[in-house]
Amino acid sequence: MKQRILTAVIAAAIFIPFVIYGKIPFILLTYLMATIALYELLKMGKQSIFSIQGVLSVLLLWVVLWPDKYIHTIERFGFEKLEYIFVITLLYLSYSVLTKNAFTFEKIGFHVISSLYVGMGFHYFIEVRSIGLTYVFYALLIIWATDSGAYFVGRALGKNKLWPEISPNKTVEGALGGIICALIVAILFSVFSNMDLSTIKLLVIAVILSIFGQIGDLAESAYKRHFGVKDSGNILPGHGGILDRFDSLLFVLPLLYFFNQL
Repeated sequence: MKQRILTAVIAAAIFIPFVIYGKIPFILLTYLMATIALYELLKMGKQSIFSIQGVLSVLLLWVVLWPDKYIHTIERFGFEKLEYIFVITLLYLSYSVLTKNAFTFEKIGFHVISSLYVGMGFHYFIEVRSIGLTYVFYALLIIWATDSGAYFVGRALGKNKLWPEISPNKTVEGALGGIICALIVAILFSVFSNMDLSTIKLLVIAVILSIFGQIGDLAESAYKRHFGVKDSGNILPGHGGILDRFDSLLFVLPLLYFFNQL
């Protein structure tokens, strides 16, 4: 427990100033975290990032991550972001031919989905920060409240397993406790923040984000169980890897961005 707390304090001391400042330093930090997360996911699938296919995956990730604010810098060459993604996909397929199918179609799918899954989640981390710092903290606190509520309510009242085949310790009661704690965070934001969203909308969004945050956590649990690993990595002692800390946010941040556009 002491190690978890110490790691959390040190990570927050590094992470939060970048989030508050924003701009290019925050974007660079996001690129770094996303690249580490991709490395962790490929490693779980017994694929090396230090390979031709790994380099292609990093390139795909970086293209997907590219902030909307600076999209003109890559479109000046006559290609849109989706077209860059398509070209990289063709390079995967070409490499499959060159390796005489040693790099199989299934492996191509794993690499592409890994890059898109990590890339889209962290891309919307950048985009939500561009909307406003308050929105980032709203997402973070919704997830932290959901995780804490699910843990403590589950330990105190949990009887009915939520999804034992994927995560045997999670309970229905814990999941509901997480949603209730997320609603409390939404109420506090409606009173004390300057978010341009009505109280009703904040509450509805909180419920949806809490649910999908838990689905994001279960999704990572599912592929860790599939690959037979306990944690995605060990870069954060006591907490696992970057993916272990951002699994919920990769689901939540795109949704929060979309809801803000409605």
